[in-house]
Amino acid sequence: MTLLVVGGSGFLGGEVCRQAVAAGRRVVGTYHSAAVAVPGVAARRLDVTDRAAVRALLTRVRPDAVVATPYRYDDWAVTADGAAHVAYAAAEVGARLVHLSSDALHAGRPAPYLDDEAPTPVYPYGAAKAAAETAVRAIDPGAVLVRTSLIVGEGSKQIQLCRDALAGRASLFTDEVRCPIDVSDLAAAVLELVPSDCAGPLNVAGPEAVSRAELGLLVARRLGVDPVGLKTTTAVAAGVCRPDEVRLDSSRAAGLLRTRLRGVTELLIA
Repeated sequence: MTLLVVGGSGFLGGEVCRQAVAAGRRVVGTYHSAAVAVPGVAARRLDVTDRAAVRALLTRVRPDAVVATPYRYDDWAVTADGAAHVAYAAAEVGARLVHLSSDALHAGRPAPYLDDEAPTPVYPYGAAKAAAETAVRAIDPGAVLVRTSLIVGEGSKQIQLCRDALAGRASLFTDEVRCPIDVSDLAAAVLELVPSDCAGPLNVAGPEAVSRAELGLLVARRLGVDPVGLKTTTAVAAGVCRPDEVRLDSSRAAGLLRTRLRGVTELLIA
């Protein structure tokens, strides 16, 4: 099998590439600026906002499957348009598509969100992820849309933010709740979904909901650092408009997959 990982130089994309190579697959990984640093991966530069370039690459590579992980937080063209370009090109060559989505497309509430609940975005990034899903589902109804949450693991932006807050260089919100997932668990789940016939939205996140501030406390315990200096605030006080409580119900994925989706306390403390 030839697997194309769009966004192979990213945190999740790189882990997908590593696990796929270890499983004996032929892997092509794309990058835009920072090169793909995974041995055994054929790296190809790609601008996902260039529809013609996306089509040309997929026509040349002829992948059996495509894992699409690219996004840029403040760039609609990459997050929304880029997803549509990849989906269109994958459909043209008959490739299986696993599209990475996000809990950012929900507005937030105390009750958990089920897999196929309609997007209710409240800020631009969430709207871009919702638009990406709409495009992918229209182009390829057989694609699976993996809705995930904060991705943690050594080298992740989320863990670095916690380190910065413990050092007084940043603040963690006490009123933003998410379901963090380890990058290795998420990558394994994504690769399991490649040969499956699962289609449509599927929540793939950790089973434990914590606030960003609580995540910071767990990181402090992991590092053996006194959390007394942990800087916290609220999104409201900081003037940040983002969803507050977004809990993903990943029970369906847990029943479908062999990969065990671990909770963040187990990941950081056990």
